[in-house]
Amino acid sequence: MDLFVAKNITKQYGNYTALNNVSINVPEGSVFGLLGPNGAGKTSLIRIINQITAPDTGELIFNGERLKPQHVAQIGYLPEERGLYKKMKVGEQAMYLAQLKGLSANEAKAKLKEWFLKFGMETWWDKKVDELSKGMAQKVQFVVTVLHNPKLLIFDEPFSGFDPINTNLIKNEIRELNKKGATIIFSTHRMESVEEICNHIALINKSNKILDGPLDEIRDQYRTNTFEIEYNGMNGELHTKLPDNFEVVTMEVPMPNKMRIKLPEGSTPNDLLTTVLPHTQVQALNEVIPSVNDIFIRTVENA
Repeated sequence: MDLFVAKNITKQYGNYTALNNVSINVPEGSVFGLLGPNGAGKTSLIRIINQITAPDTGELIFNGERLKPQHVAQIGYLPEERGLYKKMKVGEQAMYLAQLKGLSANEAKAKLKEWFLKFGMETWWDKKVDELSKGMAQKVQFVVTVLHNPKLLIFDEPFSGFDPINTNLIKNEIRELNKKGATIIFSTHRMESVEEICNHIALINKSNKILDGPLDEIRDQYRTNTFEIEYNGMNGELHTKLPDNFEVVTMEVPMPNKMRIKLPEGSTPNDLLTTVLPHTQVQALNEVIPSVNDIFIRTVENA
């Protein structure tokens, strides 16, 4: 079942088309990577989902019904541009934002105390936001985004401003929230994070959706029958023993020797082994599965 569906969304600003007939289906319980170059239209779509702006045409479905203003209470949104009031105290502001999401004062305070303890933020309650570093303020905003246990969480560049330790902390919390039932839309330029967290992706480029589906299936579609072989001997000359239709993609001479070889259509890794074993000792042979970064670059360049 899909928790959120956008059907044929178009959004224009004057003569500029931000989204051109874009459709996405976000399965319930998924971590959905919304990807694309700068200016592709990702933020426009996120703002439409949050009802900050409205589409010119198209339909939005949340939890089986047309998206309505009251659904905001079931959505948590962490924008790329943070929006805390710098002169307010952290605790006062967190209480205010929590109550805007429908929590009572007692519920808000109890949950905030729990999160502040979890994140080592106990001493920040009476600090003003402008006394915090960017990463500290980011932690506060993350907490108030997830505090009300929304069905749908939208994270736009959630690791901006974090050092590696706190990046891992937030990644782990995102995984835990997903395990507890939250559906997550995750927008980032960090493709390694997409690999670690997402199970579905959509790629938007120049206002159009150009790729969409389960990540495993997409990676399978982009396989190129390329294998990495590690071997001893031959002093980097193994490529001279390969048939002309075995394409050497990369080669590393220092021991142990490594080479990536793209096999012709219809050939198997057994064919590669049969070819090289008379000439060398094979240490390892692995298929090269394309990374999300590879897929992103190839798809955008070919669009």
